[in-house]
Amino acid sequence: MASLHINGRAHQLDADPGTPILWALRDTLGMTGTKFGCGAALCGACTVHLDGQAIRSCVTPIAAAEGKPIQTIEAMTDGSDAVGTAVHAAWVRHDVAQCGYCQSGQIMSATAFLKSLPKGQQPTSAEIDSAMAGNICRCGTYARIRAAVADAARAIA
Repeated sequence: MASLHINGRAHQLDADPGTPILWALRDTLGMTGTKFGCGAALCGACTVHLDGQAIRSCVTPIAAAEGKPIQTIEAMTDGSDAVGTAVHAAWVRHDVAQCGYCQSGQIMSATAFLKSLPKGQQPTSAEIDSAMAGNICRCGTYARIRAAVADAARAIA
């Protein structure tokens, strides 16, 4: 039995400790906002926050998450996370999503990046590109992603 703390709620899962967090979220808990992309931690579609850090849930076992808080895209859009809410709003303002498949991972990475900055610091385009480099967008909306991250940074300053 695994005990996971996801988006502020405790969950008990009868799952193998080696089960990736992604499959516990999607298959066991029905939280389908986090997407499966490559299964090898290369594309970023499965990004969630584990103890405040952006991680690839497709390769991180649930055993690594016991006793640590997990945040998913669902927490970024329900108003409970101010930075996540700002990022989500910027995504909408900049019409970032095209096919939308990568967007939950993109938003999770952007949120973790902005939370890592000192209060009020405005990131450069190069810093945004570096922080978001692990997330692939097959539609190529990178310029809109960069603009939305910069916009969200200004909104939370």
